[in-house]
Amino acid sequence: MPESGPRRRDHGKERGRWMFKRRSVAVAAAGLVLAVGGCGGGDGTDEKADASDKGSAEPTRTRPPSKELVEWVGGMCESTTALKNLRTDSAADLKEIRNSDEGGLPAQALAVSYLSGTPMTVEDVESDLEALDQSGVPAADRLLDAWLKKVNRVVTELDEVSPSAAIDDAEGSTAGVDKLVQSLTPPKPDLPALGKKDPQLAAAYQKAEQCAPGWKPDEEAEGADSPAPDPTGPLPKAADGGNFEACSDGACEVLVTSTANITANGVNVHVTVGNSVTFQTPSTIMNLGGQGGVAKFGDDLKVTVVAQNQNGAVLEFTIP
Repeated sequence: MPESGPRRRDHGKERGRWMFKRRSVAVAAAGLVLAVGGCGGGDGTDEKADASDKGSAEPTRTRPPSKELVEWVGGMCESTTALKNLRTDSAADLKEIRNSDEGGLPAQALAVSYLSGTPMTVEDVESDLEALDQSGVPAADRLLDAWLKKVNRVVTELDEVSPSAAIDDAEGSTAGVDKLVQSLTPPKPDLPALGKKDPQLAAAYQKAEQCAPGWKPDEEAEGADSPAPDPTGPLPKAADGGNFEACSDGACEVLVTSTANITANGVNVHVTVGNSVTFQTPSTIMNLGGQGGVAKFGDDLKVTVVAQNQNGAVLEFTIP
């Protein structure tokens, strides 16, 4: 029988060498895992740090608008407000004319006043818009061009309208002009809409006082602060009383309590005093709201309402 001792020793040595190799491989593999894990852990930390840095970064601030842009936007808002007020006033004037006695003097007088004043208001806005330079914001400049196109068209058509048209057709003539006025609505996109897409324009809109809600032109604001003349107070004494013949040379101050036919400096004027003062000549009708109103008849005559109340009006006739 073969001997078993030596074989067991050889077998033990081989087993020992095999176990040593196995442990070496395991240690090497573990080291590799640690190395890979360490690298991976480092990358994850850096990514989290980067994400944290990005999250804590301050948002980019919008550069303040230039003074020129703020003034440009303010001018645009002022013109837009003027046209908005004109549309409102025009509709109210047309309603008042329609509610007057059809074909009567009051309706004609109101219509003449409307047809005389409305074109001048539109022309004033046209001048203001034309005075605006380019803003430097392409979309805003396109808006200005669109506004000018609208206003220029209306001004051209209003040039064809004569106040004398009110004598033949008070309501029809004013309705035609009102239709033109109501067409003066802001082109799209308007200024607030453009501001939503342009931070500089939006910032200028916020800074321009004319763009603030409820803003009114200086003259309107001053008028709101000044008390209106008391319509029930006593009238001042007229220098010439009720002597209308004193006006023949074109210079007088008279009291009219209802109606009067006055010839001054060769101009024959029929005066009617009621809630307002109306002056009518063969070719002209003018209606004045009250104290401070002025009616001019070319270079021949000017009439100023010195004072007015429920009892009549004191009128001053002069030669311009």
